[in-house]
Amino acid sequence: MDIQQLYQLYREHPCVTTDSRNCPEGSIFLALKGASFNGNLFAVEALKKGCSYAIVDEDVAEVDDRIIRVADCLQTFKDLAREHRRQFHIPVIAITGTNGKTTTKELIAAVLREKYCVMATEGNFNNDVGVPKTLFRLQPEHEIAVVEMGASHPGDIKTLVETAEPTHGIITNVGRAHLLGFGSFEGVKNTKGELYDYLKQAKGTVFLNVNDEDLTAMAAEIDGKVPYEKGSVVSCSPFLSLQWNGHTIQTQLVGSYNLPNVLAAITIGRHFGVSDEAICKALTAYQPSNNRSQLVRGSRNTLIVDAYNANPTSMRTALESFVLVKAPAKMAILGDMRELGLASQEEHQRIVDFIAAHVEKLGEVWLVGEEFMKTATSLRRFATTEELKHSLAAQCPENHTILIKGSNSMRLFELTDLLANG
Repeated sequence: MDIQQLYQLYREHPCVTTDSRNCPEGSIFLALKGASFNGNLFAVEALKKGCSYAIVDEDVAEVDDRIIRVADCLQTFKDLAREHRRQFHIPVIAITGTNGKTTTKELIAAVLREKYCVMATEGNFNNDVGVPKTLFRLQPEHEIAVVEMGASHPGDIKTLVETAEPTHGIITNVGRAHLLGFGSFEGVKNTKGELYDYLKQAKGTVFLNVNDEDLTAMAAEIDGKVPYEKGSVVSCSPFLSLQWNGHTIQTQLVGSYNLPNVLAAITIGRHFGVSDEAICKALTAYQPSNNRSQLVRGSRNTLIVDAYNANPTSMRTALESFVLVKAPAKMAILGDMRELGLASQEEHQRIVDFIAAHVEKLGEVWLVGEEFMKTATSLRRFATTEELKHSLAAQCPENHTILIKGSNSMRLFELTDLLANG
């Protein structure tokens, strides 16, 4: 059965599930495989639970006309999603970058929703399974799609853009992250640049932060470029306030590093005809979530929680922004940055050296994790988050503004209630 026939089957049964625990009546089960699971083993069970068809890429225990064998289920999933996307002749905006992807995606979607019916990536569904799932959410009422794309290895973005076929694109930035997978900073740029490569070939539009030298160089040969609107920081104590085109916006975003993310949303909003007043309204109302630069005001302390992700670029920008925060007493709790490979020790030492140069404006700094334990520093260190919790339970700071930053796997978000309210 070729992809056109499979898509016709999908049109008759417009629901694809990859989870045998969730089998809506009349849906199609698609058997994906991972390091610790094999969907082929659950194909028959999915049919019994209500699926009309099951697509597999291995032999299964029972013979059933409703079981369809393909060469590769993941590739079929992507091909079906691409075929579904092709039914919609609407702008599809792809977003990638080292830092700020999800926040920028949310800001862009918030602005565009002032004028359009927008379908946007939910959560962090930004990989080779998440992007197809996102595309299947497209419905006739949607007028614009905003699709986030993540990468941790060379070729990841190429695969995603060939599935989503974007008409517009934005790279938020390129930084030193996932070096274990990319091998080097050049590997990061080459992989993120696969979005530019696709848009150049497709004669699409690139929204470009011309103040970023790396991105400007990467986009040099692209004709369809729209530069970011100009804007500047008014204050950041700790919420970002900015000026642009005669307007002042008071956001609920913590950190001056969010300025380019806001300007990206402004630029894309204006490009698609959203009024300045509506743009300001959307950006003023937007509230971040999921441990991304959240401000938490507790009875004991005020927290800046940025514990969803961390890499050398985002860690440094978070610290640079925290230097600017005015507060009577400040503190930073920083966790290891993961997936840096052979560069890990050097990158953690660079962060420690930056702290040493700015310690008076950062306040007390505590470090958590085995990588920070290897650095040369006199700062207070803890091998694990659990060890840190015990110390805080015995002696918790009070009346501080505290930055919490680290990779999600460090689980520093578990400190929030303890530090905020004791």
